[in-house]
Amino acid sequence: MILGEIRHPETIASGHGIRILARLVKLYGRGNWRKVKGEATVRLEDGTIADAEVHWFEAHGIGRRRMKIKRLLDER
Repeated sequence: MILGEIRHPETIASGHGIRILARLVKLYGRGNWRKVKGEATVRLEDGTIADAEVHWFEAHGIGRRRMKIKRLLDER
């Protein structure tokens, strides 16, 4: 679960540069899909709060989908 805002969002792929573009279109619809990364404070399943790098896909009019924690930056 993400706590607060996502900091430093950065697009890392867009359009046909996204490997699972066909799956995103099938599940969520057509859109200008982008793969984005950023940093956020997250609460892990065991209750630990930590800063993490998160990745997700987003499209205008559809929103953020398939958010994933890629790595922990530090624990609090």
